[in-house]
Amino acid sequence: MIGIADTGQAETDLTLGTLPCPSCAAPLQPWGHARARSVRDHGTTTVSLRPRRARCRTCGGTHVLLPAVVAPRRADTTAVIGSALQASASGTGYRRIAAQLQRPLSTVRRWIRAGRDPAHVEWLRAQALNWLAQVDRDVIADLAPQPTQLGEALDALAAAAISLRTRVAPHIPPWTLIGQITHGRLVTRPG
Repeated sequence: MIGIADTGQAETDLTLGTLPCPSCAAPLQPWGHARARSVRDHGTTTVSLRPRRARCRTCGGTHVLLPAVVAPRRADTTAVIGSALQASASGTGYRRIAAQLQRPLSTVRRWIRAGRDPAHVEWLRAQALNWLAQVDRDVIADLAPQPTQLGEALDALAAAAISLRTRVAPHIPPWTLIGQITHGRLVTRPG
């Protein structure tokens, strides 16, 4: 799976042969589509998508180009999951978050548990700082301390998304950029 922030640009890059294979860096070529699916957004809104598939000309590997607006193997958008984590970092309990987002208690509790794992939270923060170091180092010094580690990681991710949006991708929503920064792993451990 390759996370993409801008589906139009990814399609152009794929057609031109400038999108590299993550395994061997050779150019990828279009190779159909993955199955269509709908993902829940805020409220009763859904996002319908049919991700593009690509195949490497050299190693033969296949990859799905998944829009960063969604997380792999999740029924909710990155924005919904991020909103739950943000509310949790602010001290809201999972029952109240589940009621506000109209999601099952078990789903929200699972997100929050994953989002509070110290190793994962540090990984999220590191991803944000790596992006900030590339895009706008001055923002790192302006990050204010937060009451929780999750709050600090989310604050750093928001700063990175805003910097990217300002300098590189003004048409892409912040939560989509956060999905790109975290490689779709907002609540999933890397590896």
